[in-house]
Amino acid sequence: MGRKWNNIKEKKASKDANTSRVYAKFGVEIYVAAKKGEPDPEANRALKVVLERAKTYNVPKAIIDRALDKAKGSAEENYEELRYEGFGPSGSMIIVDALTNNVNRTAPLIRSTFSKNGGNMGVSGSVAYMFDSTAVIGVEGKTADEVIEMMFDAELDVRDVLEEDDAVIVYAEPDQFNAVQEVFKNAGITEFTVAELNMLPQNYVALPEDAQAQFEKLIDALEDLEDVQQVYHNVDSEEE
Repeated sequence: MGRKWNNIKEKKASKDANTSRVYAKFGVEIYVAAKKGEPDPEANRALKVVLERAKTYNVPKAIIDRALDKAKGSAEENYEELRYEGFGPSGSMIIVDALTNNVNRTAPLIRSTFSKNGGNMGVSGSVAYMFDSTAVIGVEGKTADEVIEMMFDAELDVRDVLEEDDAVIVYAEPDQFNAVQEVFKNAGITEFTVAELNMLPQNYVALPEDAQAQFEKLIDALEDLEDVQQVYHNVDSEEE
């Protein structure tokens, strides 16, 4: 199940190092999550999840506070949460999650991005059935055996615990996200290398070199779209 989460995060952070794009996307995601309920992460699970993920990407506090203040205000911006599914080179599978205030803009953009980069957009359900929604939480300074014992003592039956690079990653049910974090926080661990809800493929595929280059171009193009929040896929990430 390993995905080398730290390497993936560092790659994304490096790509966005000279832009404010990643922060702008987090601003929208925080605003939308806060509008779902109370603008208080302790009373709003969706907001708590996105704030924890924002911390792992070092999103500035000013960006977070601005989004929360906006959600507390009287102004309303209507965003829709949409999921698109499609196929990349050599049968690779891709899920695209978007937040948009203009569906008529977003859908054609995503469709054309697929087609211009060697892919094609599928119908709803054509890909998602091959992925599992999963809580992914990583920490440093612990061994896998120590983390397994911590989960056992807390009576949490998580999916898996793996050592990946210098971190230990816990894979759990989505509704265990907060519980896993609480186990770590009760042990004095408050910094996480990764803390997010993700769509993990049930099986990974390896692409030939020529298809890999085209696939990475497609993923980069999708992630560059303003309305796209997350892109998930089933391609082996060892080379990413």
